[in-house]
Amino acid sequence: MADNFATHAQSLTSPASRHQVVVPNDAADFDPLPRALYANSSGTAVLRDKAGTEVAYEVVVGQVLPVRAVRVMATGTTAELIAWE
Repeated sequence: MADNFATHAQSLTSPASRHQVVVPNDAADFDPLPRALYANSSGTAVLRDKAGTEVAYEVVVGQVLPVRAVRVMATGTTAELIAWE
């Protein structure tokens, strides 16, 4: 399949090349890390970053979180999220 954008660098503002439904987990990190998260429903998203800091975000459906979270915590997360790579 032809990819007219194969030579363009990926960034937080470029389209994702892969996506997956996030299954919140208090014990497992993403592999691979996503470039951003998309809120498929409104609620709370508790994210852990590379430093181990956890922050709860109140998100609305359609919101994009341009953060490279290493984990979405099951405890406290009520929003349904999609990971973009």
